[in-house]
Amino acid sequence: MSRIVLGVAGGIAAYKACELLRRLTESAHEVTVVPTENALAFVGEATWAALSGRPVHTQVFEAVHEVPHVRIGQHADLVVVAPATADLLARAASGRADDLLTNVLLTAHCPVLMAPAMHTEMWLHAATQANVALLRSRGVLVMDPADGRLTGADSGPGRLPEASDIAAVCVSLLDDAATVDAVRTRDLAGRHVVVSAGGTHEALDPVRFLGNASSGLQGIALARAASLRGARVTLVAANVTQPLPSGCTVVPVVSTGDLAEAMLALQPDADAIVMAAAPADFTPAEVSAGKIKKDGDAGLELRLRQTTDVLATLSARRPRAQVIVGFAAETAADDTELMALGRAKLARKGCDLLVLNNVSGGAVFGRPDNSVAVIDARGTVASAQGDKAVIAHRIWDAVVASGLKENP
Repeated sequence: MSRIVLGVAGGIAAYKACELLRRLTESAHEVTVVPTENALAFVGEATWAALSGRPVHTQVFEAVHEVPHVRIGQHADLVVVAPATADLLARAASGRADDLLTNVLLTAHCPVLMAPAMHTEMWLHAATQANVALLRSRGVLVMDPADGRLTGADSGPGRLPEASDIAAVCVSLLDDAATVDAVRTRDLAGRHVVVSAGGTHEALDPVRFLGNASSGLQGIALARAASLRGARVTLVAANVTQPLPSGCTVVPVVSTGDLAEAMLALQPDADAIVMAAAPADFTPAEVSAGKIKKDGDAGLELRLRQTTDVLATLSARRPRAQVIVGFAAETAADDTELMALGRAKLARKGCDLLVLNNVSGGAVFGRPDNSVAVIDARGTVASAQGDKAVIAHRIWDAVVASGLKENP
């Protein structure tokens, strides 16, 4: 069981931290909530205590004999502040210790994650940007806010990332020193990466389609991880219904043809492309203009044609030095057969890395965890298993190791 401190600063988005707290506690983490005085104006102490099942600490001089302003930070495995307001970021950057939460931030030896939330003008202000840069230079992990509806009628960057987004980042940081280091160094900074996610739909008629079981969870995790590591991320999302990560540009697509068009348009500006989406290999040769009706007991015969091989096309059309990663969801009797299928596909598609998993029996699709083998052109295999948020970072580790840093 990991010990997490959830700091809550005084912004309207404090109510969303209740959902984050629920997600963390339901994942068997021990969560201590440390709200600021202003945060308690939005969500009361009783709510935090009820949801966490633990005492709520609010004051430096509360239970002084236990030295909470030092002990809470020292004993934590992760400190996450959500929302982190402009005021909290400023006080943390200047090393202030004027309430219990800022004392905790100064005494924590563990990773510290901040999820900012504020109005757009405050987020874009030079002072806030300087504070974020300073905190990052000191090793604090700062998520980019989401772009969307704010208080009142306002909309823009500054919205608190979704609770599922923040929780996934927390999972990837706990007990994973390699990920913490990569996020702290922002090893993808200055890079543009394009990630595809989800499964394509091939229309049969106005209401029916051929599709597959891909949920898009792994592609979303890859986009989130890349953004956290400093990349400029474009996520090409094929029929994804899961919450999308903050800090990414999203391009929605439907069919394999749409996916191919979007990926090829984005390719010239990309330093790395990760094809995590599951495109359909076949599409109906003809699409009915009206809904196909039942005709007694007669069945339905379909004539299908092959779709564009998006991964092979991208590999063949590289405009410059570019790392391309493919995915292969295979069914295999054992690891030997699985690896043979993966190596054959890597050679056939012409990509640099292939992420391979065995989906026999319905494994992987829609589930939070995964087990993969990453194969490179030399045949070297690196294995990873666990939550898809963690798997995403292992895949980016392989991308960086493949030579991305050296590419112009």
